[in-house]
Amino acid sequence: MDQMNHRNGNYAPIRDQEDPILGIFDKPLPCFGCGIGWFSLLLGFVFPVMWYYAAFLYFGKYYHRDPRERTGLQASAIAALICTTALFIVVAVFVFKSFLP
Repeated sequence: MDQMNHRNGNYAPIRDQEDPILGIFDKPLPCFGCGIGWFSLLLGFVFPVMWYYAAFLYFGKYYHRDPRERTGLQASAIAALICTTALFIVVAVFVFKSFLP
């Protein structure tokens, strides 16, 4: 019976008598099993807007739904911060360079 439910995509939490929270996160993570945060980090190198999307999810505390998402969302938020800092530096260089004779 359990194998048939597993094949259909229905997951039943495995309960532990001592720690009932142990089997809550038995479902695989979305985005090919790596989670939204890590997927956004990898896709962000092609489409940097994904870093900002993941940062928005991180600051919106999306990881409370599934704590396994926290590290990937943190990494994407850091990538968004680095990208923003680099963009500000590039814009500042161009602005100051235009004022020089």
